[in-house]
Amino acid sequence: MTRAWVVHPDIKSDPNRRDARMALEEAVSLAHALPGLEIVGSEVVPLPRPHAGALFGTGKIAELKDRFHDAEVELVLVDGPVSPVQQRNLEKEWKVKLLDRTGLILEIFSDRAATREGVLQVEMAALSYQRTRLVRAWTHLERQRGGLGFVGGPGETQIEADRRAIDEQMVRLRRQLDKVVRTRELHRKARAKVPYPIVALVGYTNAGKSTLFNRLTGAEVMAKDMLFATLDPTMRAVRLPTGADVILSDTVGFISDLPTQLVAAFRATLEEVLAADVIVHVRDISHPESEAQAEDVNAILAELGLDEETPRLELWNKLDRLDPEGAEAVALRAERDEAVFAVSALTGAGLDGFLEAVTAALGEETRQDRVRLGFGAGRRRAWLFEKGLVEAETQDEDGYLLTVKWSAADRARFDSME
Repeated sequence: MTRAWVVHPDIKSDPNRRDARMALEEAVSLAHALPGLEIVGSEVVPLPRPHAGALFGTGKIAELKDRFHDAEVELVLVDGPVSPVQQRNLEKEWKVKLLDRTGLILEIFSDRAATREGVLQVEMAALSYQRTRLVRAWTHLERQRGGLGFVGGPGETQIEADRRAIDEQMVRLRRQLDKVVRTRELHRKARAKVPYPIVALVGYTNAGKSTLFNRLTGAEVMAKDMLFATLDPTMRAVRLPTGADVILSDTVGFISDLPTQLVAAFRATLEEVLAADVIVHVRDISHPESEAQAEDVNAILAELGLDEETPRLELWNKLDRLDPEGAEAVALRAERDEAVFAVSALTGAGLDGFLEAVTAALGEETRQDRVRLGFGAGRRRAWLFEKGLVEAETQDEDGYLLTVKWSAADRARFDSME
C-alpha cells in the first residue's frame, strides 16, 4: 500500500471555488477509488492566490514537508490543477511523488477500463496529459542527439524527441479508436433497425445509475458506493413494467472539473447519450452538493452538444439515505415538477411513476386489445409471442382469440404485416 495524503488548495481569489470541506471529501473519495492507496491524512490549505513556481508559499511548503515526513507519506494528491513546473518543484522539495486532480482521475480510469474502447480512450487522454508535462524536469531531457553527417546541426533535444514519440503514439491510437467508433456506429445502426428506443442514464459519479440499471434489467453491473464504479458503457434491452421495450444505457459518471482530455477522449462513449430518445438524469439527492453536481452534469451535456429537444427526466435517488422527514420533504418538492421523481433505486420506492413517465416520454403508452387470427396467420401470431405482447390466448373452430397489451407503434407494425 502506498501512503498518500490529500491536499485541497482553497484559493480565495477563485470566484468559482467550491465549498472547501465538500471538495476535500470528494477528493478523498476519489483517492479511495484507486486501489493500493492508504490515505493517512487530508487537509484544506487556504491560499490567497496560487504561487506560480510552487503553488504554495515557502512557509506552507516547509510546514507540509515536516508533516509528510512524520507521516512517512509517499504520494501527495493535490485536488486541483498543478502546472508541470509546480509539480517538479514540489516533488523536489517534499521528496514525494505528486499527482494533481487530472492525474488522479486518469489513474482511476486506467485502472477501471475494461473494454478495448475504454482502454484506448484512457491511453489517448493520458498521452495528451503527459505531453503537457514535458518540461525540463529530468536531466535526460537536456541532452541533445547529434545530427546526421557533418552538417546535421545540433540535432533535436530529448524533450522534442519525447514529444514526437508521444505524437506518433497518439496518431496510432486515434486510428485504432476510429475503428472502434466505426464499429459502435454499425452497432447503433443495427439497433436502429430494431425499433427499440434508447433510454440513457446520466449523472454525477456515484449517483446510483448502476444500481438503478441492475434493478430495471436484472443485470449484474458493478454497483459500489465508490466514485467511477462504472467506466465502460453497458446496454441492455429491457421491457419496462408498463409494457414498453427499450434499450437501457448505463454511462460513465460525470464529475466537476472533468479533465478536458477526458471529455474529448470519452466523446465516443458518450455518443450513446447523444443518440438517446430519453435522457434520465440520476441525482444523489442525499448529497449536500446535489444542486452543484446537477449543474456540472448539465454543463457537460451542453458541451457534448445534446439536443435541447430530447426529453429529459430527473431522478432524485437515494431517498433511503434520508430520514423520514427529509424524504417526505424531497418527495413533496419532486411532485411540483412532472419531470422529477423522488426514488430509491436500492429499495425500488417511487420507480413505478418514473417508469410510466419514461413510457409516456417515448410515446409508447400501452393498452389492452383483443385480436382474432385465423389458423393461417401463423407468422403474425408468432410475431406477437416473440414480442411478448400476448397476455392470454384461447382457441376455437375459427382460429385464435388473443388478449394483447401493446403500444400504438406495435399495433401499426402488426397491421402492416397483413
